[in-house]
Amino acid sequence: MRRRKAGSLETGPAGLLALTPDQRQQLTKMGDKSEAFCRKADAVFGENLAILPANFDLAAYRRDLATLDALRPRLARLSKLSQRGDDTQMAVGSDLMTNALEGYAVLKVTGKGQGVDELRRMLATRFARGPRPPSTPVTPAEPAAA
Repeated sequence: MRRRKAGSLETGPAGLLALTPDQRQQLTKMGDKSEAFCRKADAVFGENLAILPANFDLAAYRRDLATLDALRPRLARLSKLSQRGDDTQMAVGSDLMTNALEGYAVLKVTGKGQGVDELRRMLATRFARGPRPPSTPVTPAEPAAA
């Protein structure tokens, strides 16, 4: 299996758009009722080609409907994948927090006189009441390529 380069999720698949907020605002939106209208319009247009203006591109209209139909199941799969990613992040974060709290509790009890008092105090700032000192943001490491 060929691996994609980092960022390929954002750049592919081909044909996906990136709209600006202004472009989003200016677009005519299609909800459930409007979609039903568009699908009925397709049937009416197909039965009345002679009435349509010469510059109306029924083939392009139908390609847009087909694109919408092909995009929907992919977006549903992507949504499920995104939810699994969120769930995994939450579970890993929970494991990290549980283990950090357990280690901190042990450090508080057994670390006295072991030369780790300053480190323990540094960890204790997480539970301090009142204003906290500014923390240095931690940048996550890139996952190792397999």
